[in-house]
Amino acid sequence: MNLEGKTAIVTGSAVGVGRATALQLAERGANVVINYSRSEDDAKAAVALVEQAGAKALLVRADVSRDDEVRDMAAQALDAFGSVDILVNNAATTAFVNFADLEGMTEEHWDRILAVNLKGPFFCTRAVAPAMKEAGEGAIVNVASIAGIRAVGSSIAYAASKAGLINMTIALARVLAPEVRVNCVAPGFIDTRWLKQGLGDFFEPAKQRTAQQTPLGRVSTPEDVAQVVLGFIEGADFVTGQTTIVDGGSSISN
Repeated sequence: MNLEGKTAIVTGSAVGVGRATALQLAERGANVVINYSRSEDDAKAAVALVEQAGAKALLVRADVSRDDEVRDMAAQALDAFGSVDILVNNAATTAFVNFADLEGMTEEHWDRILAVNLKGPFFCTRAVAPAMKEAGEGAIVNVASIAGIRAVGSSIAYAASKAGLINMTIALARVLAPEVRVNCVAPGFIDTRWLKQGLGDFFEPAKQRTAQQTPLGRVSTPEDVAQVVLGFIEGADFVTGQTTIVDGGSSISN
């Protein structure tokens, strides 16, 4: 897909992987919808960076777990740019609960994590699918996690939500073909503010340990993940329903 003049919605694009993806899309000439739910200042900064790259940006506050807000976001994008050609389902949440702490994995944690991480991508995809189908072309990339493959990470609910997203990628790829391609990336450890805040003092030791165990010798950056997202969008016209792990080989190490 040639990205010049195309329109992309990137959920959770105020910081981290979402922002890096938005910037790489902008650098290739795409209009970008910057979506956020809480980090307004960061989202405004992301808009400024997109515009500095020479692209048009639209700032939209929407909780992806709310179907009405998602549909409104899609409508705003269509009104502003006339099309929605690309969707990157990046927005996510978690609760840091040890896997063995079954009582700590509360119903409230389950509900919020599944609402954002699993229902959210479905709602977003459903909202933009008609426009993509009508245009005859569209690309959707879901951002899952190695947690969804290896049952590791911040909590059981998070891992389960990402496993569900990987599975849903296949289902959506089937039903939206041939006009729309749906693929998925599954990052490992990413050096982001989000993970630093979640792990606190454990972040640096975990980062160093992971880097030492990773064949490529470091943990991933948001830009590493965004690069693979962009590969699915602009350079993989005959690929759909697939998940690519982005972890520097950590998952294949001994």
